[in-house]
Amino acid sequence: MDDAAEQVSFGYEQVSREEKTRRVGEVFRSVAARYDLMNDLMSGGLHRLWKDQFVRRVKPRPGEAILDMAGGTGDIAFRMAARGAQVTVADINPAMLEVGVKRAAERKVEGLVWAEENAERLSFPDRMFDAYTIAFGIRNVTDIPAALREAHRVLKRGGRFFCLEFSTTEWPGFGKVYDAYSHHVVPRIGELVASDADSYRYLIESIRRFPDMETFRSMIAEAGFAQARVEPVLGGVVAIHSGWKI
Repeated sequence: MDDAAEQVSFGYEQVSREEKTRRVGEVFRSVAARYDLMNDLMSGGLHRLWKDQFVRRVKPRPGEAILDMAGGTGDIAFRMAARGAQVTVADINPAMLEVGVKRAAERKVEGLVWAEENAERLSFPDRMFDAYTIAFGIRNVTDIPAALREAHRVLKRGGRFFCLEFSTTEWPGFGKVYDAYSHHVVPRIGELVASDADSYRYLIESIRRFPDMETFRSMIAEAGFAQARVEPVLGGVVAIHSGWKI
């Protein structure tokens, strides 16, 4: 395979797969301590409501095993653990996991398992989990189809996959306003608040390069999931994707 075929997007740049993995790691090491603030800036604080809605769709039940991938800071895991689920929090970035462990201690959330994992090559055995969740993380994975196949592999039969991700709004006129805000305002606030405009700029660009809702729904189905569905939120600014392993 030639070098051109190996190129992947890092925001609006085309880079090698190895370069993307390295640079995404640098972004999240940079923003880990301010991750909640970053999400507040990018969503106007709405991410908290979106995560609540996401967990309601997952319907975690007492005692079931759930893998929360790219969940380092614990936002989704805390919500699911409160409903009695046994949650494994996995993230490729140790800095994000460190933030999550600290937050769990501060909130006195016990029983979570923390694991440094690459979504494309999970160390867990086949058919281990009842559910797999990933919130605002899939677009940063270098090989998304590989990550989806791994999600399918580690789920039990009857297991469910849920993904919360930024998408493309379908509301007429709103998309232009949101684009202007995200491209021009968010990096500027990132520079003022976190002295890091570049990381925030990448995160906005990564949203624009992510597949649209129907394309990503098809990718979930191609990974082997049945009943692949998408639920737009706020006209598609974000979307909840789901599928079942049968």
